[in-house]
Amino acid sequence: MDSIHDMGGMHGMGPVVTEEGEPVFHADWEKRMFAINNAITAVGVRNLDESRHARERMDPAKYLSSSYYEIWLDGLIRILSEKGIISEEELSGAVAPRPVSAPRPAMKAEDVDALMDKGGHYKAEEGKAARFVIGDAVTARNIHPAGHTRLPRYARGHQGVIMEDYGLHVFPDANAHGKSDPQHLYSVRFASTELWGPEDGTEGDYIYVDLWDDYLEVPRNAD
Repeated sequence: MDSIHDMGGMHGMGPVVTEEGEPVFHADWEKRMFAINNAITAVGVRNLDESRHARERMDPAKYLSSSYYEIWLDGLIRILSEKGIISEEELSGAVAPRPVSAPRPAMKAEDVDALMDKGGHYKAEEGKAARFVIGDAVTARNIHPAGHTRLPRYARGHQGVIMEDYGLHVFPDANAHGKSDPQHLYSVRFASTELWGPEDGTEGDYIYVDLWDDYLEVPRNAD
Protein backbone atom coordinates (compact mmCIF):
# COMPACT_ATOMS: atom_id res chain seq x y z
CA MET A 1 0.00 0.00 0.00
CA ASP A 2 1.05 3.62 -0.29
CA SER A 3 2.18 4.42 3.24
CA ILE A 4 5.18 5.43 5.30
CA HIS A 5 5.98 1.70 5.51
CA ASP A 6 7.23 1.90 1.88
CA MET A 7 10.29 4.03 2.62
CA GLY A 8 12.55 2.57 -0.07
CA GLY A 9 13.74 5.26 -2.44
CA MET A 10 12.04 8.09 -0.54
CA HIS A 11 13.90 11.38 -0.30
CA GLY A 12 14.26 13.60 2.74
CA MET A 13 14.58 10.84 5.35
CA GLY A 14 18.23 11.56 6.11
CA PRO A 15 21.17 9.15 6.04
CA VAL A 16 20.96 5.58 7.31
CA VAL A 17 22.66 5.59 10.71
CA THR A 18 24.58 2.40 11.41
CA GLU A 19 25.66 1.15 14.82
CA GLU A 20 29.13 -0.36 14.90
CA GLY A 21 29.05 -3.79 16.53
CA GLU A 22 25.27 -3.63 16.78
CA PRO A 23 23.85 -6.52 18.85
CA VAL A 24 21.08 -8.76 17.52
CA PHE A 25 18.81 -7.52 20.30
CA HIS A 26 19.04 -4.28 22.26
CA ALA A 27 16.85 -5.43 25.15
CA ASP A 28 15.41 -8.64 26.59
CA TRP A 29 11.87 -7.70 25.54
CA GLU A 30 13.00 -7.72 21.89
CA LYS A 31 14.05 -11.36 22.30
CA ARG A 32 10.58 -12.16 23.61
CA MET A 33 8.97 -10.27 20.73
CA PHE A 34 11.01 -12.26 18.22
CA ALA A 35 10.01 -15.52 19.92
CA ILE A 36 6.32 -14.63 20.17
CA ASN A 37 6.14 -13.59 16.53
CA ASN A 38 7.66 -16.86 15.35
CA ALA A 39 5.49 -18.88 17.71
CA ILE A 40 2.39 -17.23 16.22
CA THR A 41 3.63 -18.05 12.73
CA ALA A 42 4.14 -21.70 13.68
CA VAL A 43 0.53 -22.22 14.82
CA GLY A 44 -0.77 -20.81 11.52
CA VAL A 45 -3.14 -18.08 12.69
CA ARG A 46 -1.79 -15.63 10.10
CA ASN A 47 0.56 -15.73 7.14
CA LEU A 48 3.61 -13.61 6.32
CA ASP A 49 1.76 -11.16 4.09
CA GLU A 50 -1.03 -10.67 6.63
CA SER A 51 1.68 -9.85 9.16
CA ARG A 52 3.29 -7.29 6.87
CA HIS A 53 -0.05 -5.70 6.04
CA ALA A 54 -0.84 -5.34 9.75
CA ARG A 55 2.39 -3.38 10.27
CA GLU A 56 1.68 -1.22 7.22
CA ARG A 57 -1.50 0.04 8.88
CA MET A 58 0.37 1.49 11.84
CA ASP A 59 -0.12 5.22 12.45
CA PRO A 60 2.57 6.92 10.27
CA ALA A 61 3.82 9.24 13.03
CA LYS A 62 4.04 6.34 15.46
CA TYR A 63 5.81 4.26 12.82
CA LEU A 64 8.56 6.85 12.38
CA SER A 65 9.12 7.13 16.13
CA SER A 66 9.10 3.38 16.83
CA SER A 67 11.90 0.83 16.88
CA TYR A 68 11.92 -2.28 14.69
CA TYR A 69 10.43 -4.58 17.31
CA GLU A 70 7.94 -1.95 18.48
CA ILE A 71 6.57 -2.04 14.94
CA TRP A 72 6.40 -5.85 15.13
CA LEU A 73 4.47 -5.62 18.40
CA ASP A 74 2.01 -3.06 17.04
CA GLY A 75 1.27 -5.22 13.99
CA LEU A 76 0.93 -8.41 16.00
CA ILE A 77 -1.56 -6.85 18.42
CA ARG A 78 -3.56 -5.47 15.49
CA ILE A 79 -3.91 -8.74 13.60
CA LEU A 80 -4.58 -10.90 16.66
CA SER A 81 -7.25 -8.43 17.75
CA GLU A 82 -8.84 -8.43 14.30
CA LYS A 83 -8.95 -12.22 14.28
CA GLY A 84 -10.56 -12.32 17.73
CA ILE A 85 -7.63 -14.15 19.28
CA ILE A 86 -6.92 -11.49 21.88
CA SER A 87 -9.13 -8.79 23.40
CA GLU A 88 -8.59 -5.30 24.80
CA GLU A 89 -9.52 -6.67 28.24
CA GLU A 90 -6.84 -9.36 28.02
CA LEU A 91 -4.24 -6.87 26.78
CA SER A 92 -4.98 -4.47 29.63
CA GLY A 93 -4.90 -7.24 32.23
CA ALA A 94 -8.54 -6.67 33.17
CA VAL A 95 -9.25 -10.36 32.53
CA ALA A 96 -7.07 -13.43 32.41
CA PRO A 97 -5.98 -14.69 28.98
CA ARG A 98 -8.55 -17.05 27.49
CA PRO A 99 -7.59 -20.31 25.75
CA VAL A 100 -7.74 -20.20 21.95
CA SER A 101 -7.63 -22.79 19.18
CA ALA A 102 -5.20 -22.65 16.26
CA PRO A 103 -4.81 -24.46 12.92
CA ARG A 104 -1.56 -26.12 14.03
CA PRO A 105 -0.11 -27.17 17.40
CA ALA A 106 2.35 -24.91 19.21
CA MET A 107 6.08 -25.43 18.71
CA LYS A 108 7.87 -27.56 21.26
CA ALA A 109 11.07 -26.16 22.72
CA GLU A 110 13.14 -29.00 21.34
CA ASP A 111 11.87 -28.32 17.78
CA VAL A 112 12.59 -24.58 17.65
CA ASP A 113 16.14 -24.73 16.26
CA ALA A 114 15.21 -27.16 13.47
CA LEU A 115 12.14 -25.15 12.47
CA MET A 116 14.06 -21.86 12.44
CA ASP A 117 16.84 -23.40 10.34
CA LYS A 118 14.29 -24.83 7.90
CA GLY A 119 12.48 -21.56 7.27
CA GLY A 120 9.56 -21.49 4.88
CA HIS A 121 8.57 -20.70 1.33
CA TYR A 122 5.53 -19.57 -0.63
CA LYS A 123 6.10 -21.56 -3.81
CA ALA A 124 3.08 -22.94 -5.63
CA GLU A 125 2.54 -25.95 -7.89
CA GLU A 126 -0.21 -24.42 -10.03
CA GLY A 127 -1.11 -20.90 -11.09
CA LYS A 128 -1.11 -18.37 -13.91
CA ALA A 129 1.06 -18.95 -16.97
CA ALA A 130 4.15 -16.75 -17.21
CA ARG A 131 3.71 -13.66 -19.39
CA PHE A 132 7.41 -12.89 -19.67
CA VAL A 133 10.70 -14.68 -20.28
CA ILE A 134 14.29 -13.89 -19.33
CA GLY A 135 15.56 -10.93 -21.37
CA ASP A 136 12.17 -9.28 -21.84
CA ALA A 137 11.94 -5.54 -21.31
CA VAL A 138 9.15 -4.74 -18.85
CA THR A 139 7.69 -1.73 -17.08
CA ALA A 140 6.59 -1.82 -13.45
CA ARG A 141 2.95 -0.78 -13.44
CA ASN A 142 2.16 2.60 -11.90
CA ILE A 143 -0.52 1.37 -9.49
CA HIS A 144 -1.65 2.58 -6.08
CA PRO A 145 -3.48 -0.32 -4.39
CA ALA A 146 -5.41 0.30 -1.20
CA GLY A 147 -4.31 -3.02 0.28
CA HIS A 148 -0.97 -4.80 0.62
CA THR A 149 1.59 -4.82 -2.18
CA ARG A 150 5.26 -5.68 -2.59
CA LEU A 151 5.69 -3.33 -5.56
CA PRO A 152 7.77 -0.40 -4.22
CA ARG A 153 6.80 3.10 -5.26
CA TYR A 154 10.31 3.92 -6.50
CA ALA A 155 10.02 1.23 -9.22
CA ARG A 156 6.53 2.09 -10.47
CA GLY A 157 6.42 3.39 -14.01
CA HIS A 158 10.06 2.51 -14.67
CA GLN A 159 11.49 0.11 -17.22
CA GLY A 160 13.66 -2.89 -16.42
CA VAL A 161 14.70 -6.28 -17.77
CA ILE A 162 13.68 -9.78 -16.64
CA MET A 163 16.85 -11.48 -15.39
CA GLU A 164 15.41 -14.62 -13.75
CA ASP A 165 12.11 -16.45 -13.38
CA TYR A 166 11.74 -18.00 -9.91
CA GLY A 167 8.61 -19.92 -10.89
CA LEU A 168 5.16 -19.84 -9.33
CA HIS A 169 4.72 -18.18 -5.95
CA VAL A 170 1.74 -17.08 -3.90
CA PHE A 171 0.86 -13.47 -4.80
CA PRO A 172 1.35 -11.32 -1.66
CA ASP A 173 -1.29 -8.75 -2.64
CA ALA A 174 -3.87 -11.55 -2.54
CA ASN A 175 -2.31 -13.60 0.26
CA ALA A 176 -2.52 -10.67 2.69
CA HIS A 177 -6.30 -10.70 2.24
CA GLY A 178 -7.10 -14.41 2.46
CA LYS A 179 -6.47 -15.45 -1.16
CA SER A 180 -3.43 -16.86 -2.97
CA ASP A 181 -3.57 -16.19 -6.78
CA PRO A 182 -0.21 -17.93 -7.57
CA GLN A 183 1.81 -16.40 -10.40
CA HIS A 184 5.38 -16.14 -11.62
CA LEU A 185 7.92 -14.18 -9.62
CA TYR A 186 10.82 -12.56 -11.49
CA SER A 187 14.09 -10.83 -10.72
CA VAL A 188 13.90 -7.53 -12.60
CA ARG A 189 16.99 -5.39 -13.17
CA PHE A 190 16.60 -1.61 -13.17
CA ALA A 191 19.35 0.88 -13.98
CA SER A 192 19.83 3.24 -11.03
CA THR A 193 19.72 6.13 -13.51
CA GLU A 194 16.32 4.88 -14.71
CA LEU A 195 14.94 4.85 -11.17
CA TRP A 196 16.47 8.06 -9.81
CA GLY A 197 17.71 9.97 -12.85
CA PRO A 198 21.28 10.82 -13.95
CA GLU A 199 21.92 13.10 -10.97
CA ASP A 200 21.02 10.65 -8.19
CA GLY A 201 21.74 7.40 -10.03
CA THR A 202 25.14 6.12 -11.15
CA GLU A 203 25.86 4.90 -14.66
CA GLY A 204 26.53 1.16 -14.55
CA ASP A 205 24.81 0.58 -11.20
CA TYR A 206 21.71 -1.62 -11.16
CA ILE A 207 18.96 -2.47 -8.69
CA TYR A 208 17.42 -5.96 -8.73
CA VAL A 209 13.82 -6.13 -7.54
CA ASP A 210 11.77 -9.34 -7.16
CA LEU A 211 8.40 -8.63 -8.79
CA TRP A 212 5.32 -10.70 -9.52
CA ASP A 213 3.69 -11.00 -12.96
CA ASP A 214 0.74 -8.73 -12.14
CA TYR A 215 3.14 -5.91 -11.27
CA LEU A 216 4.55 -5.82 -14.79
CA GLU A 217 3.50 -4.79 -18.27
CA VAL A 218 5.04 -4.53 -21.72
CA PRO A 219 6.71 -1.12 -22.22
CA ARG A 220 4.56 1.22 -24.29
CA ASN A 221 7.48 1.89 -26.67
CA ALA A 222 8.08 -1.83 -27.31
CA ASP A 223 7.72 -3.02 -30.90
